[in-house]
Amino acid sequence: MRVRTDVISELRAAGCVFAEDEADLLLSVADGPGELAEMVARRVAGLPLEHIVGFAEFCGRRIVVEPGVFVPRRRTELLVEQAARLLRPGAVVLDLCCGSGAAAAVLAGHDGVEVHAADIDPAAVRCARRNVEPLGGRVHEGDLYGALPAELRGRVDVLVVNVPYVPTSEIALMPPEARLHEPAVALDGGADGLDVARRVLAGSGDWLAPGAHLLLETSDEQAPTACALFTAAGLTPRLARDDDRGAVVVLGTRP
Repeated sequence: MRVRTDVISELRAAGCVFAEDEADLLLSVADGPGELAEMVARRVAGLPLEHIVGFAEFCGRRIVVEPGVFVPRRRTELLVEQAARLLRPGAVVLDLCCGSGAAAAVLAGHDGVEVHAADIDPAAVRCARRNVEPLGGRVHEGDLYGALPAELRGRVDVLVVNVPYVPTSEIALMPPEARLHEPAVALDGGADGLDVARRVLAGSGDWLAPGAHLLLETSDEQAPTACALFTAAGLTPRLARDDDRGAVVVLGTRP
């Protein structure tokens, strides 16, 4: 089809690696030639594809992603898959630094669990509420545990965390669609990328139930330090990896 070929050519010329897949998605959601042209122009200008179409595919679901909100990555599916294996009926689940609420939305699809999510960014919270609350979960706004209702203290069975973990000096090396269109608060993890992770672990003891699990997405380079931080926080760590997705997750269990 000529229109598809033209869209692919424009996207490829702009440096889109998966031009064919992106063209098919834009063609499937555009409401007529005018909207298609506008969407292609925005993508060529460097906007994230997910912000243009309004959603991201994640764990088989379409997650609403509004402009200015962190786009859930495919590698984070490992975090959610590992968490899902730990769920039991009646479990209390918390998605901290939730962004769009992608992890919480997927986990809320499991029967018999109580799901909460929290983020410091008001735009992320608004987006997460669209994804999580229709499924029965609750979304809170604030800085880490400061966002949470007191009723959750000591009750969280599964805590999933995708903290910002890009070292500050590496932000400038990220693709433009991330560093220009996603909030710095969702990317910048401080000098070694683990500043927020340290705060999460330091405060976890007040919120985790006995025998609870804390799961943290990190990088290969950061994994040894992250495991040491888990041990220092009284959690027994182990690693899960998925090389195909470039994913590393630290799973810590509270005695």
